[in-house]
Amino acid sequence: MNAPRLTHNFAAALPELCVPTQAAQFPSPDLVVLNEGFARELGLDPNWLRSEEGIAWLAGSAGGVATAYAGHQFGGFSPLLGDGRAMLLGELGGYEIQLKGSGRTRFSRPGSDGRGALGPMLREYLVSEFMHAVGVPTTRALAVVTTGERIVRNGRPAIGALLVRAARSHLRVGTVQYAATQSLELTQKVVEYAGFSSPSELLDTVIDRQLPLVLHWMRLGFIHGVMNTDNTTLSGETIDYGPCAFTEAWDNDACFSSIDTSGRYAFGQQLNILGWNLTRLAEALLPIADEAQLRSLLDELPGRLQVLVDKLGDDYLAGLATAADITTYNRDFGGPVFIPRNMMLQRALQSAEAGHPDDYFALLKAVTDPYNPEAGPAWMAEPEGEQPFVTFCGT
Repeated sequence: MNAPRLTHNFAAALPELCVPTQAAQFPSPDLVVLNEGFARELGLDPNWLRSEEGIAWLAGSAGGVATAYAGHQFGGFSPLLGDGRAMLLGELGGYEIQLKGSGRTRFSRPGSDGRGALGPMLREYLVSEFMHAVGVPTTRALAVVTTGERIVRNGRPAIGALLVRAARSHLRVGTVQYAATQSLELTQKVVEYAGFSSPSELLDTVIDRQLPLVLHWMRLGFIHGVMNTDNTTLSGETIDYGPCAFTEAWDNDACFSSIDTSGRYAFGQQLNILGWNLTRLAEALLPIADEAQLRSLLDELPGRLQVLVDKLGDDYLAGLATAADITTYNRDFGGPVFIPRNMMLQRALQSAEAGHPDDYFALLKAVTDPYNPEAGPAWMAEPEGEQPFVTFCGT
């Protein structure tokens, strides 16, 4: 098999958002984990991907583009963020293929090396594939590749690595925000490329996608950890698993992210923050939209959320709020047996970083077949109890 033929619709339709980019020259890229089933779904040959040429392609040998977007990060607006360590290769099989940790781009922050570390890349691979397995809309993971480099993270040496991931679309609230800082014409182009006939249709659909998404997160005990507007997708896919974690009990104040010092994105704040982010989307659309229509859609948010909550049932919700362990409670309603609990995932990542990946692959096997009690050992299904735990975004 030769290198796959990707299309480049994003770059062709929205060149104002794209900067041609080459991946860093990595000394000895090597494949750590490959999602063979997803590769086949994309029309890729897993055997070719494991070849020297295939690994080089996974490490970015074909080049691509870095995309521009803005965003409110922890409440403060940054007019230009963009892919500072990521590169969009193109489209394949209905997905956009992106590398994360592929090196510096024009959007990299001063002092950034644009690289990724093995631990965070393996974390995103495993958690995103768990989310997919339990029916949460999410980016998908295709592969993790080590680069042959050593980098420094949190003052310590780390193994360099990159993640190959895929999304139906990488357009974000932050994309619309960036377009709105440039021109009315670019804002309209983003709306049309996203598949909408009007700004109000875009906002209406994103509300429809994002409300059940975040509610599903919370039913699993999932804490995203960095719900900036640049991490809120128009497609309704979960994106960016850097400082994510799970709370075992329904604790509104649960927050494990090292960068969320104020608890802005704590577990119980996630629906409120979603509403805040959707309001920022409406503001970005306002110059090309009917204000009354946008306001009406935002005013409907509480009612639309209540409809979703009512479908879950009062008995279920009351039990969920008081359960000692959300996962154990959910099993009575068809929930997963296995989830990537904080400490077991952390231990598995530490072992993998030390050159002993067996624990990681055992956990990956369990959480990607999460409803099958035989997919992992019994202890993996048991609560850990809340323990002191901190997650880092990996940059």
